[in-house]
Amino acid sequence: MRFLKTLAIALVSLGTMAAQAETLTIGTVPGAYSDAVTAAAKEAKDQGIAVKVIEFSDWTTPNVALDAGDIDLNFFQHRPFMENAEKQKGYRFDIVGLGILQNIGLFSLKHRSLDQIPAGGKVAIANDPVNQGRALLLLQKAGLITLKAGVGFLGTLDDITENPKKLTFVEVEGPQLVRITGDVDLAQGYPHFIVAAGAFDPTSGLIYSGIEDKLFAVSFVTKASRKDDPTIRKFVQIFQNSEAVKQQINKSFAGSDKLYLLAWQN
Repeated sequence: MRFLKTLAIALVSLGTMAAQAETLTIGTVPGAYSDAVTAAAKEAKDQGIAVKVIEFSDWTTPNVALDAGDIDLNFFQHRPFMENAEKQKGYRFDIVGLGILQNIGLFSLKHRSLDQIPAGGKVAIANDPVNQGRALLLLQKAGLITLKAGVGFLGTLDDITENPKKLTFVEVEGPQLVRITGDVDLAQGYPHFIVAAGAFDPTSGLIYSGIEDKLFAVSFVTKASRKDDPTIRKFVQIFQNSEAVKQQINKSFAGSDKLYLLAWQN
């Protein structure tokens, strides 16, 4: 009898451990990324993984939460952003699956073309190092500024060598760019935030990045010590093979394939 009781307790303990092993908490940001993860979570539930999705309103807290162990993985950042955060904060993270490459753009609610951007015009760009660098590269591609040779995506305002229109810059949190687009002459824009806000047409960008920006695909990130976690790997596989996820991503990007790419397929 004592043996049976001990066995029963052991089985209950194993069952509890299994249940814990099949539970994931994922941090993301509102809009396309959160909606895509939520779509995958519904399918994961049918395959024995209980997923809790937590939305953050900024690009700092999801990594703080991951490092602290409050979440199991996050889905909001690309590799350069992750590596910059690791360098600054000492995190040890790893990418466990590619996600969505959205084509950032330059948007204006005041002007119909880049040529119409006036001298001394205001330009809104992200205030974090990597995404600001992406904006500056796009501004250079548009012919509005010139950057120091070889600066790449780590460029800052100090790396502008030519600014013929004497543009002035407003630096804000990336998710807030959509809110001030109407207040400036030109703004860096993320299509999924524009769609989520319903502020204006996300396909109205005056110029977009493209497949050459694949390095900036938003990916699933976890602690380096958990990169081989079977539950995490299983969820990523569900995400990448889900038709419901693909349909949701398309919907989140206004049904326009010029606004995004499925990075794991390209």
